[in-house]
Amino acid sequence: MKFEDGFLAEMRRRLETEAGELEERLKESGSRGLEEEARGNTGELSMYDNHPADIASETFERGKDIALLENDELRLRRIREAIRAMDEGAYGVCRTCGEPIPRERLEAVPETLFCVRHSPQQLESERRPVEEEGLMPPFGRTSLEGGDSWTGFDGEDAWQIVESYGTSDSPALAEDPEADYEKLTIEAEEREGFVEPIESFLATDITGRHRTIVRSRAYEEYLEKGEGEPLLEPDPFIDIRLDDDSR
Repeated sequence: MKFEDGFLAEMRRRLETEAGELEERLKESGSRGLEEEARGNTGELSMYDNHPADIASETFERGKDIALLENDELRLRRIREAIRAMDEGAYGVCRTCGEPIPRERLEAVPETLFCVRHSPQQLESERRPVEEEGLMPPFGRTSLEGGDSWTGFDGEDAWQIVESYGTSDSPALAEDPEADYEKLTIEAEEREGFVEPIESFLATDITGRHRTIVRSRAYEEYLEKGEGEPLLEPDPFIDIRLDDDSR
């Protein structure tokens, strides 16, 4: 790539000047001295037994310094690559498409080796946090309901118990305008502790001989749906007791 007289020399001068400043800054920074600085500010020989909150300010400031210094290290590597490209005669040409990089861009970003369209800073990373492997499908590895024979307690069941104590959801946010709080949880209609609806309102004594119908909401819904037999209709004030002969 050919440039006007003096342009390449000016770019090299700018790059070498900035590289020298970055090298000096990194040399004097002690960028990995977090432990030493924390001990110096607190008078402790070791920070392993201290709660993070005890040195929160020092940790925050040192972490910020390290982030800025890592950025300087990255910029220094790019400057060195640009100078090497000058030595090889490849400066000013995009490494991706091979097209000339506009002079205006080189003046603004002397260390660039890419045109605007192929600048790495514009490429979104496709890497995802490793934690996502444990979240897909919902509840990840703790959801065991996919098995044909699994009927035990798993991650989803644990969440349902916690969710029953309340969440930030409200009926106002539900798609169903008639929804209430009891129907906002995951699988709200799922039966707990029984399989058939009739099991939720039938009770028995310790011998198993005498059975009682508990006139609960579940019982009323059972009858309203036409699932109950007339003999199961209770007296409004007296429990119906079913012995072995009345089954």
